[in-house]
Formats: sequence, C-alpha cells, structure tokens
Amino acid sequence: MTDKRKRRFWDDAEKIRIIAQTRMPGVSVAQVARRYDVNANLIFKWLRDPRFSSAPDPGVDFLPVTITADPGPLPLKISRPAVPAPAEVRVEITTPGGCKVRVEGGLDVARLCDLVRGLER
Repeated sequence: MTDKRKRRFWDDAEKIRIIAQTRMPGVSVAQVARRYDVNANLIFKWLRDPRFSSAPDPGVDFLPVTITADPGPLPLKISRPAVPAPAEVRVEITTPGGCKVRVEGGLDVARLCDLVRGLER
C-alpha cells in the first residue's frame, strides 16, 4: 500500500486549453475527460469557474445591429383568431394502451388533462 497516487496539478493555460476542446462541435466533456484521464466533474467545475471559462467560444458569432432614432409609437392592431363555438369542439385521444377518449362540446382543458393522466396510469 505504499503506492499512493499523486495529485496532478493543472496550470491555468492547460485548463483553458482543455475547456476549449469541450466547446468544439460534436465533442463531449466525457470524451475530453477520457483523453486527459480526468474526472468529467472536474472539467465541469472548470467550466463554471469564470477564470477559466472566459475564453471566447469559437462557435459564437455576433450579428450586426443598427440603432436608429425612435420612430414614435407604432399603430396598435390586435387581431385574435376566431374561436369555434364550444359545440364545434371535438377531440379524440388514443393512448398507447389502446384506450380512446372522445370529448365533444365545451372543452375544459384542466379536466381533460386530469382525464388523460388517469388513462396513462
């Protein structure tokens, strides 16, 4: 039992380089952790630390923005889609188990959700 594992020391530059690899498209933290023989939780800890994660993300691009003078209030037009009368509402639900429920007439969404949850049990 004399063979003790030594704790490795990662300097800040190495941490930033490792974190940058996790930001590449298609690369997971677990893959990078295996590559460096590090626990993935340690890399997640480094990602949360602003000292190491402040490196710019290579996949982020900014869009150009133009700021103009205030044109004043815009005309307010509110249009609502037509809601069918309650008698016209018909819903049929088939669960994966084969149960069918048909609701016609007035539709109370909360009661319908309770009914569907009861069928799933």
